[in-house]
Amino acid sequence: VQLQESGPGLIQPSQTLSLTCTVSGGSITRDGAYWSWIRRPPGKEQEWIGYITSTGDTYYRPDLKSRTSISRDTSKNQFTLQLNSATPEDTAVYYCARGIHSDYTNPKGSWGQGTRVTVSS
Repeated sequence: VQLQESGPGLIQPSQTLSLTCTVSGGSITRDGAYWSWIRRPPGKEQEWIGYITSTGDTYYRPDLKSRTSISRDTSKNQFTLQLNSATPEDTAVYYCARGIHSDYTNPKGSWGQGTRVTVSS
């Protein structure tokens, strides 16, 4: 399974950060799969953001929950992250990854290569 992130590399504060993960080599509806978004801010540790499961259930990091939405397009085998009201603190390399229930915060499955997003005016 291969994953590839895509989206704008630069957004302005207060805009919505929107990224898409395109999955190939396997279906996002595969039983038991947890499709996560994870980020690494510069100089900081990795942060799990949220996931969408193979059945479409979602769960988000509590401190980001009010600004986060993860959705999917099964016809395109893609899932999307939206982070509203972006601030410079959302600047990070964003990754999508495939895991299971026991490892969704740091998936042991396939990861995308990551995409850098900068929030700046």
